Amino acid sequence: MFIGHWAPAFIAATHPRAPRLGTLFIAAQLVDWGFFTLLLTGAERARVVPGITAMVPLDLYHMPYTHSLLGSAVWAAGFAALVWLVRRDWMTAAIAAAVVLSHWLLDLLVHRPDLTLAGSPPKLGLGLWNFPWIEIPLELAMTFGAMAWFLRRHRGPWVPAALLFVLLAAFQAFNWFAPPPEKVDAATSLLAFTAFGLATLAAVWLGRSHTLRLRRG
Repeated sequence: MFIGHWAPAFIAATHPRAPRLGTLFIAAQLVDWGFFTLLLTGAERARVVPGITAMVPLDLYHMPYTHSLLGSAVWAAGFAALVWLVRRDWMTAAIAAAVVLSHWLLDLLVHRPDLTLAGSPPKLGLGLWNFPWIEIPLELAMTFGAMAWFLRRHRGPWVPAALLFVLLAAFQAFNWFAPPPEKVDAATSLLAFTAFGLATLAAVWLGRSHTLRLRRG
């Protein structure tokens, strides 16, 4: 799951008390921002194992601080606290926390058994990365269906939406079809940070240029 993680951000952004879309884009991938940062320090670890799944050649064998349910909940609570300090609205903070936590739940669908509840076995994962004919249309439908719902509930110029659409499609195509990496190193994290950062900047523009349509009556 890559761009599919942003589907909950689009949906959550239609709530009148939700944080802006850019903030929710950070929330949706916060766990992976943390993972790729900890990967640089060696606190969490991964390695390339060709064929370990049909779609992703990474053995994510040690990530207790980000990809355990407990770890994800801690990240969600911390992010909610920051949002609350800025907005002073518990509903806004709760929406942000839910989007952070959605990351683990969506990963549960696609990962091989490498997720944990609290950093130790049992390891969990339904393994849809081994079934591309299911995972690919599912991720595209989730992401762009959620984006369409966001745009239906908002109004604004089309250019920011088109830019974000193109970026998400391009990043996902690269993720699926680019040659697999030879190893996990600092470049792995920098590539992830670049993709996350560009998508988030485009989401900031989209969120700021669009306003929520008010329901009548």
